Amino acid sequence: MNTTHKDSPRAKSLWHQTVSLPHYPALKGDLHTDVLVIGGGLAGLLCALELQRAGVDVTLVEAGRLCGGVTGNTTAKITFQHGLFAHHQLRLLGEEGARRYLDLQRAALERWRSLCAGVDCDFEEKDNYVYSLNDPAKLEREVRALERLGVPADLTDTPELPFSTLGAVRVSHQAQFHPLKFVSALLGAAQNFPNPPFPIYERTRVLAWAPGRAVTENGTIFAKNIVIATHFPFINNHGSYFLKLYQSRSYVLALENAPSVDGMYIDEAKGGFSLRNSGNLLLFGGGSVRPGKPVGGWRALRQAAGLLPQPEDGKPLGRMVSGLFPQAEEVAHWAAQDCMTLDGRPYIGPYSKNTPNLYVATGFNKWGMTGAMAAAMVLRDLILEREDPWAVSVSPSRSVLHPQLLFNAVESTLGLLRPTAPRCPHMGCALRWNGEEGTWDCPCHGSRFDRHGTVLDGPANGDKEF
Repeated sequence: MNTTHKDSPRAKSLWHQTVSLPHYPALKGDLHTDVLVIGGGLAGLLCALELQRAGVDVTLVEAGRLCGGVTGNTTAKITFQHGLFAHHQLRLLGEEGARRYLDLQRAALERWRSLCAGVDCDFEEKDNYVYSLNDPAKLEREVRALERLGVPADLTDTPELPFSTLGAVRVSHQAQFHPLKFVSALLGAAQNFPNPPFPIYERTRVLAWAPGRAVTENGTIFAKNIVIATHFPFINNHGSYFLKLYQSRSYVLALENAPSVDGMYIDEAKGGFSLRNSGNLLLFGGGSVRPGKPVGGWRALRQAAGLLPQPEDGKPLGRMVSGLFPQAEEVAHWAAQDCMTLDGRPYIGPYSKNTPNLYVATGFNKWGMTGAMAAAMVLRDLILEREDPWAVSVSPSRSVLHPQLLFNAVESTLGLLRPTAPRCPHMGCALRWNGEEGTWDCPCHGSRFDRHGTVLDGPANGDKEF
């Protein structure tokens, strides 16, 4: 057993260990462009790429380094099977609306196939499985919903998994890949020619927005259209995203000498495990929790895998016994933090009704690969004033009347009223110390800071002095 990797707020993913992206300069002075994309993860990069290929003058800025957030810490499953989503969306949208949303996600998968064709990014077609430990009726209901929406799906056993389930819903012809290899190829770095198809500025934090302009630390960018693709939107006085979103943090181990599962697996219940292979490694994930809450983190995953002794209650992560991979060795560990919406669909479109020519892409609900591509396609069409049949299903201005809204509001209120310090600079909630990761975490909206106050995750838009 090997657990030599030191836990830290900047634990390095398998993707970052194997690919180094080129560096780009910081902006110095003012700049004019047709479209400004703020955010250098896959959502921002793909949006800029789609616009550039349509002949638009586009510029991208990133506060830190490209792909330093969720893109570099994903498990990189490209699938439209977002858990047991079909029954849920049929109930919310009806058949026509659910089919429209599914068509968008399917189109995103096909766009990935097209872009990855001939690119060295470990793109592999795989079956996707959503399994259940305790409720086979949910699986049967989901298969019926998928068939109603025109998706071939079947119920299957899961003999490849090292633990017992009550079955899984399988959807074939999904995919997985190496996200940073893809980005490297997109930027030309794979050919040692790091000239991107559009201007990129790193270490360029946008501090303020006004119609037609974005103010950075070292200059103002003037643009007719601006896209906020910063993971969690940072403009608070429009759109109410601080109530419409919350963040969920989950953990991943890359294990060698672990079995091949020959597919992509996810538990239908919160707190379960995610599994898929990358080469000869098993990516074993789980432990989803809101930042600022008590967590099991990597320790609980290591106990489940058998890299650490079993906990006293015998149930790491509260799901199953430990010791799943007794011969495994850990070669990498990392964590991802995802924005979750009220209804399971992302917010893609106009930032709010009162912010002309300002757009947003956020809330991918742990399915950022198809979510980012869907955002790029929808925002391209909106900015170019093309008719888009999908935009209504992901509009940020849709109804917020969902139970999750009340829960988000309660969490924010408790954080604001908690009489402790330090406070988050985003909206003043009390931060909590996360001893396992060595970070200060905000339980209200998910901002995170290292022990010195350097911001690690937004929506906080700058460092904090402790």
